[in-house]
Amino acid sequence: MVKSRKKFSIVIPAFNEEQGIIPCVEETKKVLENQDCDHEIIIIDDGSHDDTFSVATDFYASDDKVIISRYSPNEGKGFALRYGFGHASGDLVVFMDADLDLHPEQIMTLYQYMIDHDADVVIASKRHPQSIIDYPWQRKVLSNGYYFLVRLLFGLPVRDTQTGLKLFKYEVLKVAMPKLVIKRYAFDLELLVNIHKQGFKIAEAPVNLSFMRMSGRIRPIDVYNVWMDTMAVFYRNYILRYYD
Repeated sequence: MVKSRKKFSIVIPAFNEEQGIIPCVEETKKVLENQDCDHEIIIIDDGSHDDTFSVATDFYASDDKVIISRYSPNEGKGFALRYGFGHASGDLVVFMDADLDLHPEQIMTLYQYMIDHDADVVIASKRHPQSIIDYPWQRKVLSNGYYFLVRLLFGLPVRDTQTGLKLFKYEVLKVAMPKLVIKRYAFDLELLVNIHKQGFKIAEAPVNLSFMRMSGRIRPIDVYNVWMDTMAVFYRNYILRYYD
């Protein structure tokens, strides 16, 4: 058991997750309660077209550790995470996807890495040598290609920017968030570029990833948009010196 006197704020962006949001939150609550961690879980409904918000609010109406907020229209995962951080009051902030591809028990792995490596940020990494990955080969190809692109353009001291589980000290996000521009596709990259430039220490932890959905959500237009967002970060970083 990983003991902590710190409070965890778990930010979960949700878009059309009426079927999955309750299992995700329940598994997260179970992990944190078993570890006896002070915590809050922040669900941000990112302009869903289904009943994500009503399902969550009905189920957690009497649970003061679950905060639920929404806006419309859909603004993208990056915007949802920034919005959710505005509700966070914990010493440690976790960004986590709602799909349970990454089980929330791995939050404790990231926290132990934060302690062991004296890190300010710990990110789950598919490319860590101890990671166990089970997801479609198409995604592996895209992930590997994006890694080499990011390594070439930015020289970040990490091998994976996109895995949907990250742990931050609150003060790191407080410094980094005001500089962020991207709302959607390359939000994770922009955040990590900014954090690295501010001199904070980033560590990578192994991850156990099982692809839960029957079909992926990545379309050719998404690949194009990731490319455009990445180039925008490159332009702001090296040409405008915006993050300095």
